[in-house]
Amino acid sequence: MSEITNKKQGKLIVFSAPSGSGKTTIVRHLLKQSELNLEFSISATSREKRGNEVDGKDYYYLSLKEFKNKIKNDEFLEWEEVYRDNFYGTLKTEIERIWAKGKHVIFDIDVSGGLRIKRKFPEQTIAIFVKPPDLNELVRRLKDRGEESEEKISMRVAKAPAELATAPLFDEIVLNANLDEALENAYRLVSEFIKE
Repeated sequence: MSEITNKKQGKLIVFSAPSGSGKTTIVRHLLKQSELNLEFSISATSREKRGNEVDGKDYYYLSLKEFKNKIKNDEFLEWEEVYRDNFYGTLKTEIERIWAKGKHVIFDIDVSGGLRIKRKFPEQTIAIFVKPPDLNELVRRLKDRGEESEEKISMRVAKAPAELATAPLFDEIVLNANLDEALENAYRLVSEFIKE
């Protein structure tokens, strides 16, 4: 597997947050702004598909065995076992694919993965943490999605305080109390960063 080289590369824009903070909504909004020249980094996962998710669009769905083989073969830029036997990661080939098109890569990724990318590519990466107004709002948003069991929601909420504690490690924090303001702040941060 080729190591990602430092020839003509785009920027890496990382959005991380606890589940329910609104990072996916922000990333989807930014992807629609064609002047930013962004393409979404599709993560690989060993978890089951949810609802209308599509393989190769929402995630690359791999079996647990396939995922572990790719870890062994050093095919990931970063990966993590987020919940037991639920692995998520970024394939090196995904970044190469996007850079080959002359685009910048945007990530919607958990906090550990986001910080690992920042450490590997400190100059090329802006790491943005999306902060919910408070934990109660986070719980409400997760329940409103109606996609997961109470048990899954409880697992996500239990992780949130530790994830929120990582916010100071990120380059920027976008508070998502008012969505329009959060979208505006995120757009400004990204557009300034890619002009550098």
